[in-house]
Amino acid sequence: MTAAAWLDELDPLVAEAVDPVATEVDRAATFPRAAVDALGRAGLLGLVSAAEVGGQGQGLRAASMTVERLARSCGSTAMVVCMHYAAAAVVEALGPRAAREAIAAGRHLTTLAFSEAGSRSHFWTPVSTATRDGGDVRLDAHKSWVTAAGEANSYVWSSRPVGAEGPSTLWLVPADTPGLKVAGPFDGLGLRGNASNPMSAQGVVVPSSAMLGEDGKGDQAMLGIVLPWFVCMSAAMAAGTMEAAIAKTIAHVSAVRLEHLDTRLADLPTIRAYLARMRCTADQARALLLDTLDAIERGRPDTTLRVLEVKAAAGEAAVEVTELAMRVCGGAAFRKEAGVERHFRDARAATVMAPTSDALYDFIGRVVCGMDLFG
Repeated sequence: MTAAAWLDELDPLVAEAVDPVATEVDRAATFPRAAVDALGRAGLLGLVSAAEVGGQGQGLRAASMTVERLARSCGSTAMVVCMHYAAAAVVEALGPRAAREAIAAGRHLTTLAFSEAGSRSHFWTPVSTATRDGGDVRLDAHKSWVTAAGEANSYVWSSRPVGAEGPSTLWLVPADTPGLKVAGPFDGLGLRGNASNPMSAQGVVVPSSAMLGEDGKGDQAMLGIVLPWFVCMSAAMAAGTMEAAIAKTIAHVSAVRLEHLDTRLADLPTIRAYLARMRCTADQARALLLDTLDAIERGRPDTTLRVLEVKAAAGEAAVEVTELAMRVCGGAAFRKEAGVERHFRDARAATVMAPTSDALYDFIGRVVCGMDLFG
């Protein structure tokens, strides 16, 4: 199935499985289990798995467009799927066939477990440990944020190397491994239903075969696989959030009348100017996303710069657009009548995810100044 064909089928699937639960997911901060299960049954969780293991065989472009569409309806569901695809890309490249087949079949939700207070935006240099325990390996860690914590079937887990030189090593840790603990439930500002909670590993023992790739070379997978996937899908999520906010703002100003002036809000030049700014900002961010995908697919010389730019640019654009949506919709936005208040919160939640905009700006500055990226 082509990416275009899949996207044609996505709209009715979202209308049936995601839209009906989106409001409650945000209101009660509940994980969108029914929606995720429906997406799995439809083959969406296996979108980026290879055809040889039963998946759809799609790549980053299809994943990004899928996340963008989901974000128009439910940011929490979009973030869960975003992190699933980022982790699935690692498993597809480095993981065992059984896990790849389970993901492809849509019965296995995976996610990343990278974030730690001790490493912050430098997620490729974890402080958690991995030590030999006979023929197995013991993992000890305090992860600050894990999307779908307690809901995923497995975690692509980072630690310091067992014995090799290098900044990190990756592991595929089943969710039912003894010693894994989740601190929750999540009750935050935005993306309230994605179960982003702290996790700890206390004497978690996994077989040596759980290692993904080589000991000490986890940073290569983090930066070579995860980073481009995560930043592009994060930008896609921002794009979807902006589209939803713009559509709801237009609906509001087109419907609301100023009786004493016998006119609609949309008839006021100042309102239209705000909408124009929102439209231009969203289109600029999406254009950069599409150009970044093109750069990655073609291996262009500016790929590194585009990868560093896309999340920062789209994330900041989403903050600006949703701020304008709140301003234009006025009191109705604060009463949730216009439906833009959730997008306002979701856009801000996304900006704190590592690598943050501030960290990315530093990296971008290094690139444009011809400096070592990690010096």
